[in-house]
Amino acid sequence: MKETKVVDEEGGANPLSESLLKIAKRELREDRCTREQSLEQLRNWVIKNEDLQNVRCDDTFLLRFLRAKKFSVPMAEQTLLKYLNIRRTFPHMSTKLDYLEPRLADVIEQGYIFAAPQRDRHGRRVVIINAKGLNPKLHTSCDQAKAHFLTYECLMEDQETQITGLTHVGDFSGVSTAHVTNWNPTEFARIFKWGEQSLPLRHKEIHLINVPSTLKWLIDFVKNRVSSKMKNRLIIYASEKELQKSVDAKCLPLEMGGTMPMREMIELWKQELASKRDLVLGLDQSQLLSDRGIQRRSSFNSEKSSSGPNFVSQIESIEGSFRKLEFD
Repeated sequence: MKETKVVDEEGGANPLSESLLKIAKRELREDRCTREQSLEQLRNWVIKNEDLQNVRCDDTFLLRFLRAKKFSVPMAEQTLLKYLNIRRTFPHMSTKLDYLEPRLADVIEQGYIFAAPQRDRHGRRVVIINAKGLNPKLHTSCDQAKAHFLTYECLMEDQETQITGLTHVGDFSGVSTAHVTNWNPTEFARIFKWGEQSLPLRHKEIHLINVPSTLKWLIDFVKNRVSSKMKNRLIIYASEKELQKSVDAKCLPLEMGGTMPMREMIELWKQELASKRDLVLGLDQSQLLSDRGIQRRSSFNSEKSSSGPNFVSQIESIEGSFRKLEFD
């Protein structure tokens, strides 16, 4: 397969195959001319923006935002500002993402969240979320959030993943009331509101399995507050056999009907985290000095809005209800 070298500002070469370039062209409107012109515009904007400090200007970092917004430079600028703002607003969850830090290391070691080493038939990385890997009696919502942020920061450093996007598989077996009530409702509402629009990720598919009946109405609640695009990409399965029809077995751990033991996948993921450790920790140098450049909607459609006190009160109501429920 013929490869094209995309050279970034730091002099590093990222080989992109012809098939990958075709996906980028078809799905992201990306070609060499668009990529080079957009990178130049975004880089100049970062350099001249007085509200930004120590923000990376290498191609790989900037392409996160351009590809997530299909090379609309103004939209990429807004996503970059929101990305830096979420890190500034929730530093206890989104910064100091060191996989060697004891609490975070334990969440990773237990296999709560990791990326399968093999790509699926679409060339996507598959993120496995295993509820049993998080002990709510030992780990806080902060530990849980940091594990997610670390996973996504690591994966976003790969240009192939920027183009193809991510597939998610969530196994809810072992979920307890403590998992649900581990979060402060107000903080959950804010993270939920900002997450989809602030992280430059392409969530292509979300597959959920072993969802307790007592949890399905919470998932329905969440589905009604994301974009229709995301809603249509979220599927709940009744069995592992159904899941395997949609997700390649090579991307699933043996314990979920796949081929590789989960323990091996976790160890390979730890190696990947080690290789990206310095890059991820270096992101903490980036600073947003003011959020004045962030464009905010003056009004929200009440059906789609996930902001405001009503959303928080609904989350609090759900939390109260779950304290009375028994899980399978």
